[in-house]
Parts: sequence; C-alpha cells; structure tokens
Amino acid sequence: MAIGTDPTKKAKQVLAPLLGAALVTYFAYHAVQGDRGLLAWWQLRQQMDAAEIELASIKAERDYLENMISLLRPENLDLDMLDEQTRRVLAFAQPGEYLIIPTDHTP
Repeated sequence: MAIGTDPTKKAKQVLAPLLGAALVTYFAYHAVQGDRGLLAWWQLRQQMDAAEIELASIKAERDYLENMISLLRPENLDLDMLDEQTRRVLAFAQPGEYLIIPTDHTP
C-alpha cells in the first residue's frame, strides 16, 4: 500500500466544510430571496406605505364630505350652503350672475 493518509479521511475533511458552506449558502439565499425574506419584506413595506398614503387621502375626502353634509342637516342648516348646492345641482342663476362650478370637490 501507499504511504500517506487514508482517502476516506481526506474526503471527510473536505466534505464537512463543503456541506457547512452549502447549508450557510442555502439559508442565506432564502433569508434574502424567500417568501419571508428581506426582499419580500421590503416590497411589503412599500405596499404598506402606499396604502397609508391612499388611506390618508380617502380620510381627508371623507372628512370634507362629512363637513359638507353636516352643513345641510336640519339642526344646523347653513342657508348659504343650501343656496350653493341648489344652484350647482339645478344650474340656477339670477340675471347678471356668473356661475363658477369647480370640477374638483376636495379641499
């Protein structure tokens, strides 16, 4: 027989670090690219930010509409608001008056 180390012992010495490196690479890849990885978290965070901006816009529009509705309730009826809404809906105007109808109703 040849003088030197046993081939199986040498293979075990090389195989253990390769297996460890493969496991570390596998878990690192899935920590970044997986369904719950860093990239998925980042995309989810962007979607949440966009949804929060849209929610703030919708809340502002809702507050505006609630304010407009409260001005038309019988207990605190604003006659100027009633007149404005009537003229807008029915397109009534006095002679010599100009109607300026805004296209956007948000504040």
